[in-house]
Amino acid sequence: MPNIKPISDLRNYNNVLRSCKVGEPVFLTKNGRGRYALLDMQDYEKQQAVIKLLSKLSEAEDAVKTGEEWKSLNDLKNALEV
Repeated sequence: MPNIKPISDLRNYNNVLRSCKVGEPVFLTKNGRGRYALLDMQDYEKQQAVIKLLSKLSEAEDAVKTGEEWKSLNDLKNALEV
């Protein structure tokens, strides 16, 4: 079950921070609507790594589709001889 709190709870931010655990973000609402999310640093760093990986995979997929970045057999042989 998501951990949802009103932003006014930040007046006592220690309690809010204590409820933010790995894998369990705290969602803050403003005027009854979702506004912010607090994440544990470990979760944040993991999400950033996943985003970076997906970006690289997308670039590689595009390169395969367009044929860019491909080398001919002769180019590869020449690169290995050096």
